Amino acid sequence: MDYYGIGFSNIRLPNSSKSYIYKYDTRINTFPEEVLLHEFLHSLERTAEEYGYERPELHDYQKYGYQNQPLVGEKKWYTDYMNKNISSSNKKIGLPQEIYTLKPAKESNFEFSYQIDEFKQPENIIEEIRELFQNLAGKVKYIVQGEQA
Repeated sequence: MDYYGIGFSNIRLPNSSKSYIYKYDTRINTFPEEVLLHEFLHSLERTAEEYGYERPELHDYQKYGYQNQPLVGEKKWYTDYMNKNISSSNKKIGLPQEIYTLKPAKESNFEFSYQIDEFKQPENIIEEIRELFQNLAGKVKYIVQGEQA
């Protein structure tokens, strides 16, 4: 999912002839579009943070009285979050309207930037195995470095 280069979300689902019902957040997701929307909103949330806008954390829906509803998940939370319509201390909070027109900050502006090849998908078994080992090596490196700190 890409919105005019402002936000990006890449989610891989298993390639299977079986049903596309999958587990997300320890429950069967009855609103699968929520996954794309949720990850996309993380990119807008990060952009808002990098530009210094105050906004609630995307995962804090329960702090503001929202619940995960049957069939629609957190749709009400996302709607209010995107429209800056969350009631808090006699004011409305959420993503600022300007966030939908701002490009993400340049890589050099990000506090924790790293380059990814977000559109690259493994094309054969060798690339899939290489990606698996690269991901494992990155996690091992992070764990080892984290333990030394």
